[in-house]
Amino acid sequence: MPDWLAVIILGIIEGVTEFLPISSTGHLLIPQNLGWLPKQGDLFDVVIQSGAVLAVLAVFMKRVHHLGSTLKETSTRDYLAKLALSFGLTAAGGLVIKKMDIELPESIEPVAWATLIGGILILILERGQKEEKSATSISWSIAAAIAAAQLLAAVFPGTSRSGASILMAMAFGVARPAATEFSFLLGIPTLISAGGLKIVSAFLNGEAERIDWGMLALGSITSAASAFLVVKWLIHFVQSHSFVGFAWYRILLGILLLTLSTGVGR
Repeated sequence: MPDWLAVIILGIIEGVTEFLPISSTGHLLIPQNLGWLPKQGDLFDVVIQSGAVLAVLAVFMKRVHHLGSTLKETSTRDYLAKLALSFGLTAAGGLVIKKMDIELPESIEPVAWATLIGGILILILERGQKEEKSATSISWSIAAAIAAAQLLAAVFPGTSRSGASILMAMAFGVARPAATEFSFLLGIPTLISAGGLKIVSAFLNGEAERIDWGMLALGSITSAASAFLVVKWLIHFVQSHSFVGFAWYRILLGILLLTLSTGVGR
């Protein structure tokens, strides 16, 4: 398979899965770790997420503009401060993870288990949700909890950053649409910073010369385009649907991956 075609496929996978509760990182690792597509490396997998997050800016442009034009309002400053808290805690925790040299797994088993367990947890959390949700605001404690959920997703590929943060907020009583908006907006600085840090590290470590920047750009553009379509759909979807369907998908996929990994091991 030509490298450009593999990069386009991975870009589409990233864009389609980034904002769904099924883990984009896990879905990027599955075809690469199973040998279906050539490995692109950690930098590629992280940086193209920055491309996908551009879709959030496009879809939430009105909301972003509103926040920027109402900075004098207490409610706006409070909301942005909570976004900053979540991002700051995530960034600090991410640096600790980097210091611990925790990298994306080379085998499929960790992704399979995270996918399976994550699906079960989604079913449990969805079952515990009340039919009526009235809370539309994010408290300081919830903002901190969402940061913890993002770090969990960073340590265990297959967990899903967006899914973990949305469900964490919902577990604290936040309405699904409000939880989704906060998670998506938080993804903007989180994913762009992660991609930027990877690129800076590549230059500092002398790895930049070995990177195919053209392919990296192609993957990022492809992920941005496909993510745009998914984000628009998901915004409407979460207004009236639960994540139960995604939970069963994760469970079935996790079982399939564990079966495949057993077969590969033999």
